[in-house]
Amino acid sequence: MYVWARLARTLASSGKRGPYLMGGESRLCFRCLPSDIDFNRHLNNARYMMLADVGRLDIFNRSGLIKLARERGWAPMLGGLQTVFVREIRLWKRFEIVSTLETWSDSQVIGRHRFVIDGDVTAAIVLTTAGIYDKQKRAFVPIQDVVAALGLDGTPREPTEAEAIFMASHAGLRSIAKTGR
Repeated sequence: MYVWARLARTLASSGKRGPYLMGGESRLCFRCLPSDIDFNRHLNNARYMMLADVGRLDIFNRSGLIKLARERGWAPMLGGLQTVFVREIRLWKRFEIVSTLETWSDSQVIGRHRFVIDGDVTAAIVLTTAGIYDKQKRAFVPIQDVVAALGLDGTPREPTEAEAIFMASHAGLRSIAKTGR
């Protein structure tokens, strides 16, 4: 089951968090519910991905991207992700998801979703690669054009070593998926 109620609450309360600015973050608080757990009574691995979606959509909404995408016939699309689990999030435990746009290159943006417990203890990190697809042109939009269209200021920084490895791994796996080998 998708996290529709959490998504609706996040979108409805986005005005309280103010606009998203480049270099900023989305900070969302949740509690691990019975519908989130697996047989080990901790947050199910698939639920991390769904909750990362909520953090990403909070950024899209607060930056104005959802509105702009509707106007221009664009579609934000996730390209891939990598997750590392460090600590478990047990049933009824409160946690935060801290989502950020890390950097971008051409038509690819790197996002990060850090699941935090007990103040500032990292439970998991989800790195994502995504783009904005122009349905009419049937091509991905350069991220710098998206940033400019949103009226935001931002210059991408060089990817960290971990981000560069993630991007290279993603490109390699994508090639395998397309060619079958």
